[in-house]
Amino acid sequence: MKKYAVITGASSGIGYELALQWANLGYHAICIARRGDKLTELKEKSPDRIHPVTFDLVNFNEYPRLLKEIEAITPYIDVLINNAGILINKPFDEFSPDEFDRMVNVNYKAPYFLLQGLLPFIEKSTLKSIINIGSIGGVDNTDKFPGLSIYSSSKGAISTLTECLAKELSVKNISINCLALGAVRTEMLSKAFPGYIPNLTPDKMAKFIVKFILQNDQIINGKVLQVAGVEV
Repeated sequence: MKKYAVITGASSGIGYELALQWANLGYHAICIARRGDKLTELKEKSPDRIHPVTFDLVNFNEYPRLLKEIEAITPYIDVLINNAGILINKPFDEFSPDEFDRMVNVNYKAPYFLLQGLLPFIEKSTLKSIINIGSIGGVDNTDKFPGLSIYSSSKGAISTLTECLAKELSVKNISINCLALGAVRTEMLSKAFPGYIPNLTPDKMAKFIVKFILQNDQIINGKVLQVAGVEV
């Protein structure tokens, strides 16, 4: 039976590598992102297994259309990876309400309502795995950094949501975990922190995430796991 994963934020960075690695294993990746040109480029690398869906996840009123597009590809979803995110590095007292809303909508509200919409698809699967991509900055008692008040708070909300939904969804035999990532060498990070180059690359992180999904087999559920490379 074919395995289908929905991957958000698939036009670059970790999401892009996740889609490639998932497809290279012979599985199917439904890739959601705003940048249709990058999704077209991604599909060219695995035409039969990459299914691009150009969509802005903050258009919540358009979710019924998104779900119909996914349903046209497959009636079930084995894995949902809520990877899409936005990071604005700015002092607390300089954020506008619009910037606040954008970050919370992308980092927290979108994963919530996408999962809500895809739940009937996931229930039809045998794997039934949900991965929320969080941040170490959103975990209690970790180092926090100036300028990341909204980013870290929104990722903290994802961590708590994961723990809550693990209880709710356990009756449906669905596992949900949050991988709280450290710094990864992505376009998003480089824009927020110019000149900072982490050791960990998107392909290495994607490899870890895919391995975690396939080996977990619902053994781990409701956990917020810190995942970071060694910085020197």
